[in-house]
Amino acid sequence: MLPQQISHTKPLFLLEIMDTIGANLQAVRQRIANAAQACGRSPGDIGLIAVSKTLGADAVAVAREHGQTAFGESYAQEGVAKIAATSDPALQWHFIGPIQSNKTRMIAEHFDWVHSVERLKIAQRLSAARPAGLAPLQVCIQVNIGAEPGKSGVAAGEALALARAVAALPRLKLRGLMAIPPVSPDYAQQRRYFAQLRQLKDALVSAGIALDTLSMGMSDDLEAAIAEGATLVRVGTAIFGPRQKTLVTENTKGSEKPVES
Repeated sequence: MLPQQISHTKPLFLLEIMDTIGANLQAVRQRIANAAQACGRSPGDIGLIAVSKTLGADAVAVAREHGQTAFGESYAQEGVAKIAATSDPALQWHFIGPIQSNKTRMIAEHFDWVHSVERLKIAQRLSAARPAGLAPLQVCIQVNIGAEPGKSGVAAGEALALARAVAALPRLKLRGLMAIPPVSPDYAQQRRYFAQLRQLKDALVSAGIALDTLSMGMSDDLEAAIAEGATLVRVGTAIFGPRQKTLVTENTKGSEKPVES
């Protein structure tokens, strides 16, 4: 759907979001390029995932018109509905939120990537549910790198055992690690947490686990993540604006937790 085709019956804030997506995408891409160049990396080595949770397929369509093809979703039912509505084979869909056991089949059947595997049981269910006719599901293990109580992710000390088990499962392709570090406005502190995830990845590679992905960095800390080796950054607010509570669908209320981006 082109921007001029969007219905003007939408709330004003939604129309404002649609009008800014293109410029916001350009600004985020420039931030990525600047951060990469500052640390001697190629901008082409860093993928941008536009986190489109709580926004409709029309927002995805606008971003697509501006060259964006990778999108991240935190809610399984909302994401699957959006995938069906867009029905664009050129798009790549990343599930980045907490995974409930009863949503594993839905995720395995519709998404290309899952960034938030933190338990072997979930990985096993994804493996069993991935259709044979699809390419292997690309997965990352989520690490609670800040050891925050109540936060999703495997403990750093348990990541190797989980990685070995996940790597052995059929229909899955273990790609790397993901983390959402403690929020900090301090650039040096941001880098410390991202450095810990990079070092953990390096340790797993040294132990014989083939990994090539670090999914880390969001709207407020992507520069620090890129400096420490991020290969995928997950950006929502800086592209689509602050999330409005009224945009959360009935399917997500009280059942699926949001993930900041």
